[in-house]
Amino acid sequence: MAKRIAGDCGSISEGGIVHDTLERICELQPEYSPDNTPAMQERGRLVRSDLKTAIEGLRTPLAEALGSFGSDFLVEASDGIGRKTELPWVRFCSRNMSPNPTEGFYCVTHFSTDGSAVHVTVGCGSSRFHKGSSVPLPDHELNAQTDWARRVVIAEFGTVAPFDDPADFGAKRPLPISFQRATAISHRVPYSNIRATDFGELFDQAARRLRSIYAAQATGRDLTDADQRELEIAATLSPLSRYPGRQGYGLSAPARKAVERRAMDVASQFLRSKGYAVRDTSASSPFDFEATLSGKRIKIEVKGTTSDVAGDILMTANEVALHRSEKGNTALIIVSSIRLAEHSGVYSGSGGNVEWLLGWDVDEWLHEPTAFRVMRPRIAKSLPPS
Repeated sequence: MAKRIAGDCGSISEGGIVHDTLERICELQPEYSPDNTPAMQERGRLVRSDLKTAIEGLRTPLAEALGSFGSDFLVEASDGIGRKTELPWVRFCSRNMSPNPTEGFYCVTHFSTDGSAVHVTVGCGSSRFHKGSSVPLPDHELNAQTDWARRVVIAEFGTVAPFDDPADFGAKRPLPISFQRATAISHRVPYSNIRATDFGELFDQAARRLRSIYAAQATGRDLTDADQRELEIAATLSPLSRYPGRQGYGLSAPARKAVERRAMDVASQFLRSKGYAVRDTSASSPFDFEATLSGKRIKIEVKGTTSDVAGDILMTANEVALHRSEKGNTALIIVSSIRLAEHSGVYSGSGGNVEWLLGWDVDEWLHEPTAFRVMRPRIAKSLPPS
């Protein structure tokens, strides 16, 4: 028997989903060839036309399942560019959040290479926005992305079920293997159970899990603080340019303020719990708190982020200079995983995980320039020496 799929909001109509199409693609999989053989021509037609059209027929309910991310609903399909691929696929997503298959997260249907099953999955591309541009993801970062997505789904739904099957499609070639590694959650439908499965409902549930991932991305939970800030800087410097997969989802100024307020509150409470007397200096100094304990004063920088990843942060030149000139007398507090709530345009922050770096040595961390102030020579000559 097929796994029973518990509906999140009731079954949706299967529309143009044709079980014959899914079965026939599976039957053609064992005849795979990289060449455009008659079998591969038939498979390509079924994937790129019949199945793609069937999923496009579910545009209205699937866009609704994606919530606010469904307004730019996109369906794409491929059986290989030039030479045929082991793993043909059809994907649907928000165009804004995943403008192409190498970027962002999306729902994608795969087929086992031996034709034994159909796999309805949520996975990600093999690149992401990092340090101002889109870069390929090394294995460890791709694993981190899929692990992060699973945690988001579990936080929202309590489990990854029914998308808890191994992402093993039988791929043997490098690119199809990367599709397997990029799969965050997967539901396997054996060939014998295709006709007993409501694929409309299954796609609906996949879309709702994708929506939870998009909602987390919308507040930058998958990007480090530095990546979030660089995205904002890039958008400011080139407002007409498109930045892959994240258009419109940088934090607004009010949202950023709420994150900063929450980080300061959490850091202050943390310092006081450690016995420090705390003075807020953020309005007048290049550091946020002066904290005193047993007659020793330290200057503390606070960085707050909605990110679940606290790998790197963005600092101003003045902040770096302070930590270098007063090394041993400064500290860094990173408050990550801050959650934002909005009501009538007013943002508030909650939660937050504290990382406390006392006696922090800024030179032990790697530094990379994010932006430069570039001045005309005549202006630079008129400025007083720094």
